Amino acid sequence: MIDIKLLRREPDKVRKLLSLRDPALLSAVDRLIEVDEERRALISDVERLRAERNRLSREIGRLFKAGGKGEAERLRERVEEVSERLSLLEQSLKGLEEEFASLSLSIPNLPHHSVPAGEGEEDNVVVREWGEKREFDFEPLPHWEIGSRLGILDFERAVKLAGSRFTLYKSWGAKLERALINFMLDVHTGHGYTEVIPPFLVNTATMRGTGQLPKFSDDLYKVERDDLWLIPTAEVPLVNIHAGEILREKDLPLYYTAYTPCFRREAGAHGKDVRGMMRVHQFNKVELVKIVHPDTSYAELESLLKDAERILQLLGLHYRVVELCTGDLGFSASKTYDIEVWIPSQRRYREVSSCSNCEDFQARRAGIRFRDTAGRVRLVHTLNGSGLALGRTVIAILEQYQQKDGSVVVPEVLRDYTKFEKIPPEQAG
Repeated sequence: MIDIKLLRREPDKVRKLLSLRDPALLSAVDRLIEVDEERRALISDVERLRAERNRLSREIGRLFKAGGKGEAERLRERVEEVSERLSLLEQSLKGLEEEFASLSLSIPNLPHHSVPAGEGEEDNVVVREWGEKREFDFEPLPHWEIGSRLGILDFERAVKLAGSRFTLYKSWGAKLERALINFMLDVHTGHGYTEVIPPFLVNTATMRGTGQLPKFSDDLYKVERDDLWLIPTAEVPLVNIHAGEILREKDLPLYYTAYTPCFRREAGAHGKDVRGMMRVHQFNKVELVKIVHPDTSYAELESLLKDAERILQLLGLHYRVVELCTGDLGFSASKTYDIEVWIPSQRRYREVSSCSNCEDFQARRAGIRFRDTAGRVRLVHTLNGSGLALGRTVIAILEQYQQKDGSVVVPEVLRDYTKFEKIPPEQAG
């Protein structure tokens, strides 16, 4: 949620920054400014009428005690007039408050001044690459063919069980994914993150706190009977661990990591990546979340990015880092780096992690604050990043480590977890 005080103080600055995201946002911003002005004026009128009604009521009581019944009756008529007017204004105020809340929750975060301007992913900026693209002396296969031939991925039976865009891992495939989860958590907890196993179902307030609601309701799965939502990412419960709390400054920064399954409808992704597991409804992910002091959040973003990159480096997977432009930023983010891993069969890079600084946007929605050494209560900054998305990491391993004989070599750092060095072709089926 954007800072309404900043909007009141510097409306042109807010409009300019949001126009870099999408010029269509300006109409909502202008309406929010209008509603805020109308709402504040109405609040003043309501408070004035309430005060007058209270004053008159006290005066009526005094007059009755003093024997001034006639004057008291006259004032009672005035109280009724005030109450009637107040009721109408309160109804109008309720409508404005609802519109104010709706508009406030619908406007995305302001981009940081360092974010490159642009309209979409074609304007994103490549920051760096790590490693080299592997050269094959054979035509590399896509992951779905590799997985099917090795008998470790079964897409047909997954469809039978749940429908399209689901994956069934088997045998060495299931062990590989489980090994990756444990490996990633071990690396991150070794870097100071506290491991958490959060609920995979959360309430509406929790979804609203990180910006998933109301904006992305069509992409979420809801359990209507219980008013609970399946999490689209562990960012949601991890950020909200401290919702509504005032932390101590000395407790910051807080680092959390969690493995969870993630659930997304992919409502706007019809016809995209229909083969394999690049874009599915259920996938596993290890998430990183930081809750930090505002003065350090951009240094924390750079270290968060390095923590996520470290996983790919240890796995020996070629990737690049991309800084997102203003038009490609996520709803809650002020600045984002994407880590994109190389997919040989597609001859393109695909996102495997997105590392973002949300500044105080989520903290304002979720009420996450801290008391500084001067005694002031301030909003924290929140950051999140995938460390990493498991399915796409498996895709990259299968494709970058595939061999001519049909086998797949297991990255060396995983072998203590998998207890095997290679998925051989003779294990297929």
